[in-house]
Amino acid sequence: MFKDIPVEVGVIYEGERIRRNDMQVELGGPTVKQKFELAKVKPLDQIEDGKVFIIGPDLKDLPEGGAYPFGILIEAAGEKLDAGLEGVLERRIHGYLNYIEGFMHLNQRYDIWIRIGKKSFQKGLNNFEAIGQVLYKLFKSELPIIEKLQITFITDAAKLEQMTPAAIQDYESRDSKARGLKDAEVDTFYGCALCQSFAPSHVCVITPQRYSNCGAISWFDGKASASIDPKGPVFAIPRGDIINEEKGEFSGINEAAKKRSMGEVNKVWLYTAFDYPHTSCGCFEAVTFYIPEVDGMGVVHRSFKGATVNGLPFSTLADSTAGGRQIDGFHGMSIEYMRSTKFFAADGGWNRIVWVPKEVKEKVKEFIPKDIVDKIATEDDAKSVDELKAFLTAKQHPIVARWSAEEAPAEAEAITINEDAAGTMMPVATAGSLPFMAGGFKIILKDAKIYANRVIIQTVKDKDKR
Repeated sequence: MFKDIPVEVGVIYEGERIRRNDMQVELGGPTVKQKFELAKVKPLDQIEDGKVFIIGPDLKDLPEGGAYPFGILIEAAGEKLDAGLEGVLERRIHGYLNYIEGFMHLNQRYDIWIRIGKKSFQKGLNNFEAIGQVLYKLFKSELPIIEKLQITFITDAAKLEQMTPAAIQDYESRDSKARGLKDAEVDTFYGCALCQSFAPSHVCVITPQRYSNCGAISWFDGKASASIDPKGPVFAIPRGDIINEEKGEFSGINEAAKKRSMGEVNKVWLYTAFDYPHTSCGCFEAVTFYIPEVDGMGVVHRSFKGATVNGLPFSTLADSTAGGRQIDGFHGMSIEYMRSTKFFAADGGWNRIVWVPKEVKEKVKEFIPKDIVDKIATEDDAKSVDELKAFLTAKQHPIVARWSAEEAPAEAEAITINEDAAGTMMPVATAGSLPFMAGGFKIILKDAKIYANRVIIQTVKDKDKR
């Protein structure tokens, strides 16, 4: 099927990473503003089957080592296709492009990040026609309901700027359909294993009140995808019994997670960032991270530049939650989940959120309770934990009341917790990336779990007295 393609194409190349030194060019990515991928269903008479259009410079005309604006438009037609399947087709772009040798595709929608490897470019993967033909053949062979398909690649920045608002509106229209439906009102959830090539123990669980981490698959998209391609990466998960309604634990999800992760993950809580949080791959739109100094949580999105309020950039925080691990206080998620009434409901919901970049805050502002919206800091209000504390105190954020409630026992004599009686050592700190300062250097322990026979808890005030 791919004899006319200059490189190999197959599932063996899924999960391939291309480092900067090995890349020919980067398309989209964190340094580029204009980028998106979109799928549209059109009437049969509006599609030129197999046609690949290129708007702007072709791949071979882009100077080596640069990052460029980029868009992909998939237009499909078929008697059994309707607009409700657009999100399903769109997410397949990620999987199909990753089948290409020397081609790395990450993320989705308005966040796509692509790298073409130098070796594949030198073999002849130097034009979008070949890439388009791979997409065409895979779409037509794996989804027979597609009768006609045409593909457009856009590298012209002005054209992308013109097309982006309509693409964003399409995403919003799809997302809004799922709002209002509740998890307890359906008997079937959906899972997605599309990113297991990057994170083998990760299973994305999609419910009416919890979008896929990538932000590209709603519950309706999951339902449509599982129905048209039962053997595909999106599958039905019987909800099963509600084990813990507050935490969002369902027997069906636990069973699916255990089976699909080969026993690595046995329990998942959908509505909390602690204990058994939902796993993450690497395509999540944002990361929620716990800030112990204020007992609150922050959010940072993929395109945020610089350090967050705790001094760590998105890349470091993302590394703490990616890979299908369950790390307390670190949680990859979609922006759409922030619009859900189940958004970290077990942790206090929006009353527990203390810091959000202004770009994200503006996107979800209408879904934040009116009495809390102005009490959540952005990068303009706080650039350090000390500044954050001052802001939260001045605004009387609900988290301040938690501080008062917790201060009373801390004023007592130092408390000693001894696990010897239990016959085991107690894990007192666990993190995918645990930073601390020593000798003027920041030391980061990766995948750290610290054990201690004795834990002494005391306030700084108590310590000064001794």
